Amino acid sequence: MDLLKAILGLKNKSILVVGDTMVDRFVWGKVSRISPEAPVPVVEVTKETQTLGGAGNVANNITSLGAKAYIITVIGDDLDGLCMKEMLESKNINTDYVIVDKQRPTTLKTRIVASNQQVVRVDKEIKGYFSGKTEVAILKNIDAVMKKVDGVIISDYAKGIVTDKVLKKIITLAKNKKIPVTVDPKVENFKKYKHITCMTPNTKEAIEGMNAQHQGIKSDDDIAKLGKKILKLLESQSVLITRGEKGMTIIEKNKVTHIPTRAKEVYDVTGAGDTVIATMTLALAAKRKLVEAAEIANFAAGIVVGKVGTATVTVDEIVKAIKTFNGK
Repeated sequence: MDLLKAILGLKNKSILVVGDTMVDRFVWGKVSRISPEAPVPVVEVTKETQTLGGAGNVANNITSLGAKAYIITVIGDDLDGLCMKEMLESKNINTDYVIVDKQRPTTLKTRIVASNQQVVRVDKEIKGYFSGKTEVAILKNIDAVMKKVDGVIISDYAKGIVTDKVLKKIITLAKNKKIPVTVDPKVENFKKYKHITCMTPNTKEAIEGMNAQHQGIKSDDDIAKLGKKILKLLESQSVLITRGEKGMTIIEKNKVTHIPTRAKEVYDVTGAGDTVIATMTLALAAKRKLVEAAEIANFAAGIVVGKVGTATVTVDEIVKAIKTFNGK
């Protein structure tokens, strides 16, 4: 496999990301006393930061690799929605197909961190499917943008965007155009993603999605058997199970491939799954074979877990990692 040659083809591709976005807000501070009102710490705020979460971070990984990202998502008619759109645009992500729903707030996750420890997380969101009017707008936007892209990523956080109609529309249009559809799944919707190119659950998601919590799944063979069951259930082309320090396993119809991790040091696994699906889908869109695409994604994940916080990776970083691994 000529991974270096394959990577250079990523920059010319366009990917559509469909899914639930959220603003990840961090309130940083220090604790020096306990509140007299209740037995809780008083956090004295020193700074606040915010990043793209959910499908927004997947799209961010696409543009970080030099490719073009379109996003179809829903935000609220609020300040957090404006913030979301500004962050997307600042990362060169196309926002022409972002839909505003006045009936629901933009999903916001606020983490209060003191002395490098998360004290509490506060979520502002409404779950469940959107109104029929919003769903019609999502379907219309899928029709409009599909002709412009080389691949589709469904980033499902079970907030309501990924409906049966949305899934059917994406899969039908992608099949007609012969472009890949990959899914970062949510356990609640696990069995809905039929006839896709590849699903990328982590081990926990794969086990829970198949209700296999009591089967003692640990070994490579156990993972392979589980993957084959997922493959049969979804009638999909492949499944890629990310396994942390054990790397990843690719299950295809007649082949199972185990790829060891390329991470040297792990500081933070936040967003590593987003990096894997973004990189792999770009490689598939560039007509690379699945194992080759997964190898590139594995190197990308090995880089991103060595960074603190929700991070992305560049083509140059992947090239450097591969050359170092090959001793060049």
